Amino acid sequence: MTTTTRRPLGVAVAGFGWMGRVHAEAYTRVLHHFPQLPLAPELVAVADDVPGRADEAAGQFGFTTATRDWRELAADPRVAAVSIAAPNFLHREIGVALARAGKHIWIEKPVGLTADDARAVADAVKAAGVHGAVGFNYRNAPAVAAAREMIAAGELGKVTHVRFRLFSDYAAHPEGALSWRFERERGGSGVLGDLAAHGVDLARYLLGEIDSLVADTAIFLAERARPTGATAGHTRASGGELGPVENEDYVTSLLRFASGARGVLEASRVSVGEQNNYGFEVHGTKGAVFWDFRRMNELGVSTGTAYQDQAVSTVFVGPTHGFYAAFQPGAATAMGYDDLKVVEAYQFLRSIAEGTAHGTTLDDAVRSAEALDAMARSVETGGWVAVGAGAPPPTERKRHRQR
Repeated sequence: MTTTTRRPLGVAVAGFGWMGRVHAEAYTRVLHHFPQLPLAPELVAVADDVPGRADEAAGQFGFTTATRDWRELAADPRVAAVSIAAPNFLHREIGVALARAGKHIWIEKPVGLTADDARAVADAVKAAGVHGAVGFNYRNAPAVAAAREMIAAGELGKVTHVRFRLFSDYAAHPEGALSWRFERERGGSGVLGDLAAHGVDLARYLLGEIDSLVADTAIFLAERARPTGATAGHTRASGGELGPVENEDYVTSLLRFASGARGVLEASRVSVGEQNNYGFEVHGTKGAVFWDFRRMNELGVSTGTAYQDQAVSTVFVGPTHGFYAAFQPGAATAMGYDDLKVVEAYQFLRSIAEGTAHGTTLDDAVRSAEALDAMARSVETGGWVAVGAGAPPPTERKRHRQR
C-alpha cells in the first residue's frame, strides 16, 4: 500500500458569507475526492469585516487566525492561496493586492463591476506569476461536460441555435433588503453580474466565443427597504427607509457566435415561482441536448436520423463523464451544488501544484465581463454591439423600469 506524500499549502478566505463558507467546505473535502492531489490545503486565516463573523468561522472550521481586515492576509507569510468571496465592488482591490503579494487567488465571479476590473485582476495575476481561478461552477457539472463532448464530436450536427436561462426568485420578495447587491457602485450590473455571467460562461464553454449581441434590461421592483444591520445572503427588511434599486432585475440578449450559431440568454432575479431554474437547450442540424440544473445529473438527448418527430431520451451521467467518478461510483446517483465547488477547489490546487492552468481562469472572467459590458452598451444604444477587447466601455447606465 502506497502513501501519497503531500506538501501543506496555507489557504485563507476573504469574505465569509455563504460563498466563503462554501469555499472553506470545499478545501476540507477536496482530498476526500481527489486523493492524488499533491497539496494538502490548511485553513490558515479568515477575514470578514462584519463583527464576529470571522471569529465564528474560525471556531467552526479551524482557521488559526481570524481578522476583520483582508489586508492581513496579504501580509501573512503562512498564506499561499486566498479565496475571495467578498462583495463585487471589492474584487478588484483585493484581487490585485493579493496577487501582487504573491498569493494564488480563487475569486468569485463576476470579478469586479466591469471588464476593466476583471482585466486588472487578470493582469496582476499574470504579472505576479501566480494562478487565478474563477467561480464559474456550473461548467463543472458532469452533464455539462458530457454535452460539450457531444457538441464537439458533431453528434448534434452543426449547432444552429441555443437558449440559456437563469431564472431565480431570490429578489422577488418586495421586502428583500436593499443590500449592496442592488447598488450600482457596490453590486455593479445586478442580475447581469449575478446570473447572466454564468450564462455567458456556459455559452462560451459549450459553443465558443460570442461575436456580437443585442440586449434589453429592466428593473421591476424599483424600491426596497434599507437594512438596519449587516446582511448575509438575501435578507429581508421591512419598515425601514426606502431606497432606489439601481441595477438590473432582468436581462434578455440575442447572441451571435463566431461559429455562426444564434442564441438567446435570459436571466431574472425576480421570477416568482422559479427557484434556481438554470439550464440550456442546444439545437443542431442533426439533434439537440437539454440540461436543467435542478436535475443536474441528467441530459435530455435527441440524436439519430429521423429529424422530424425524433424522440428525446433521458441520459443519466456517470463515472465516464467529467469528474463524476470522484464523487459517485454509478450513474444516476446524485451529485449536488457543493460538489461543483469541490471540483473548482481541485482544479485551483492542481494548477498551483503543476504550474499549469486547469479549469477556469481570469481570462474566462474577462471574456464573460466583456459580454456583460456589451449588453450594457446595447441597452444604451438600442442596437447590436460587438463583444471583445477594444470595444468601448459602457457609459453611465440608465435605469430601465417596467412601464
